Amino acid sequence: MGKVVAALSMSLDGFVADENDGVGELFGWYQNGDVEVPSADPRWIFHVSQASAGFLRPALTGAGALICGRRLFDRTDGWGGRHPAGCPVFVVSHTVPGGWPRTDSETSFYTDAITALEAAQDTAGERTVSVSTPALTQQYLDAGLLDELVVSLVPVLLGTGVSFFREQEVGPIRLADPDVIEGTGVTHLTYRVLR
Repeated sequence: MGKVVAALSMSLDGFVADENDGVGELFGWYQNGDVEVPSADPRWIFHVSQASAGFLRPALTGAGALICGRRLFDRTDGWGGRHPAGCPVFVVSHTVPGGWPRTDSETSFYTDAITALEAAQDTAGERTVSVSTPALTQQYLDAGLLDELVVSLVPVLLGTGVSFFREQEVGPIRLADPDVIEGTGVTHLTYRVLR
């Protein structure tokens, strides 16, 4: 099976969104360079630094499935039915939003995070399962199911907002020294979870 990887952009003070769920301060690096990185959906084309392109390309092409929560799914309007990585999306939610599931989208809904992960792994095969929300990241860390933690660290202090890491149920969780890619306006840190 492929790796299970949580990957989010984060402020220096540990937030993945501001208090209104805004990510503008954290996502600026996706459009701050002159290297074009197309996504699987022509609606999204990124312009990043050369270093960030070396980080972003394999992240987009290597994703075999993406897991998110209902909050992110609603905030992005389900990416219009197709995530930029072009992979199936597995949404953990107590309810299914109106109009979903859709025949034109590889999006499915699960009430249980572990069941969603198992389905995502079956779909992804040897490719990466990407986890895109802090709550699910924490659940998979606590359960010992996360292989890597990727933080795109943005040099901004938000002061308040949605924290990437909340109180852990299991700890300490030890990580290997990071692989570091220094982009423009962002430093990409990839940590392997030690078991």
